[in-house]
Amino acid sequence: MSVIAVLVDNLFEDVEYIKPASAFKNKGHELIHIGINKGSVVKGKKDTAVIIDPDIEKSHVDDFDALLIPGGYSPDILRINENVVKFTREFVESGKPVFAICHAPQILITAKVLKGRKITGWKSIKQDIINAGAQYLDQEVVEDGNIISSRYPGDIPEFIKATLEKLKNP
Repeated sequence: MSVIAVLVDNLFEDVEYIKPASAFKNKGHELIHIGINKGSVVKGKKDTAVIIDPDIEKSHVDDFDALLIPGGYSPDILRINENVVKFTREFVESGKPVFAICHAPQILITAKVLKGRKITGWKSIKQDIINAGAQYLDQEVVEDGNIISSRYPGDIPEFIKATLEKLKNP
């Protein structure tokens, strides 16, 4: 089964982590939580606690099969870290699946990997996505190459369906 990197920091949107993570685990996939400081506990907006396994400086794209980026404020916090941006850029460029929901495209924008792509995300970052050179689509799920994106928690069932299918057929 796949090893999925979960890029996460404080104030992530709990449900955008919990539901996909549960679906991945139920299908036998392994989750590795990556953040700024190994061993730190980051909390979602509703207090879901996640322990950071390796820190970003010790994380390598080659060690993972896919990347999940939950939304909330976490992506905005993470994208100020150069190592996070580099890891994200390398992940997208590797061709491996990248799963982004809600505000997650903020990291993709900072990594400068959206030019010429189709993507969705929370409506407040629509203009940022367009300014990054991508086409914003207001749809439950958008799949463009190795990136699968969704807008918000209401899209999670379709997001999970698309991401699990991608893991079966990368």
